[in-house]
Amino acid sequence: MIDPTLPLVDLHRHLDGNILAPRIWSLAQQHGIDIGATSLEEVYAITQIQDKTSDLLAFLAKLDVGVSVLADLDACRQVAYDNMLDARDSQLDYVELRFSPYYMAKAFDLPMAALVEAVIDGVNTGSRETGVKANLIGILSRTFGAATCMAELDALLVHREHICALDLAGDELGYPAPQFVEHFSKARDAGWQVTVHAGEADGPQSVWNAIELLGAQRIGHGVAAASDPALMAYMAKNDIAIESCPTSNYQTATVSDLTNHPMAKFIENGLCVTLNTDDPAVSNITLAGEYQVAHEVLGLSRETLHRVQRNGVTAAFLSAAEKQALLMAKAR
Repeated sequence: MIDPTLPLVDLHRHLDGNILAPRIWSLAQQHGIDIGATSLEEVYAITQIQDKTSDLLAFLAKLDVGVSVLADLDACRQVAYDNMLDARDSQLDYVELRFSPYYMAKAFDLPMAALVEAVIDGVNTGSRETGVKANLIGILSRTFGAATCMAELDALLVHREHICALDLAGDELGYPAPQFVEHFSKARDAGWQVTVHAGEADGPQSVWNAIELLGAQRIGHGVAAASDPALMAYMAKNDIAIESCPTSNYQTATVSDLTNHPMAKFIENGLCVTLNTDDPAVSNITLAGEYQVAHEVLGLSRETLHRVQRNGVTAAFLSAAEKQALLMAKAR
C-alpha cells in the first residue's frame, strides 16, 4: 500500500505512548520498581491493548505503566532515543514525536525543563545515528488542569528552538479548549505551530474550538468532525489537516467498528488527511500495518493511500525547502 518513491511520514506519534516493553522491563528492574509484572511477557500483556478498551481514559491508563519507570533523566533520554530506533525499524523517513513533560515527570517528580532537554538530546542522537529526520511537539496534558499545563508550557519554552509545535491532549471532555486559550496564545507568540487533539472524546464543537480559540492548523483524530458538513468544508478550505489514527480510534471506542471510521468521508470531502499510529507500542501496530488496514478494512484504494502518504509531507511542520528535500531524497 505504501509508495516506495514517497517519504513515509508519521505526524501523530506519542513518544511517551511508545515506550517499548523491553525498555519498561529493564528500567523497572534497574530501579526496583514494581509494575505488576514478573517477566517481559507480562509487561507486554499489561501495556498492550487487547482488542479495545471502554473509552479514551481506559486506553490512556495503559500508557501509565511506561511512564511509571521514568525514574531519572537518563531513563527519559533512553526512551527518546529508543523512539528513533523504532522509527528507523518502522522505515519512517520523517517523524514528529510528541510528548508531555509533566506526564513523563510526575512519577518521580523530575524537573520538567531538564526532562525536556533530555528528550531533545535522545531524539537528536537517535536522528543522527539513524538518518531519520525528526521534530518534537510539546503536549499540554489537559487532564492535570490549566495551572499544571502552564508549568508544562514554561518548561517547553525554555527549549523553544527545539520544539516545532504545541498540542493539547488527555481528557478532552473534562477539560475543554476554552481553558487553554492563554497557553496557546503564548505558544503562537513563540513561533510554534499548533495541533490539537479534538473530536475524539467530544463532539464537533470541540474541533471548532481547537481551530477558533487555540489556532489549530492540524487536528488530532477529529472523528466527530464527520458529523458536521460545515466544519469539514471549513477545514478543507483552510487547509486544516486531519491526523487520522484508525486502529487507535477503534481501541479507544471512539469508533465502534473500523468499517465505520470516517477517514474515507474526510477524503471525499476534500480534507488533507494523514495516516498515523498514535501510540504504536500500546496499540501493537506499525504505520505500514495501518496502511494495510486503511486499504483492506476502510476500503481506500492504493491511489488514494498514495495521496494520503503525500499528504503527510504536505501537512508536516516543516519549511517548504525541508519538504522538498524530503521528497527529493526519496525520489533518488
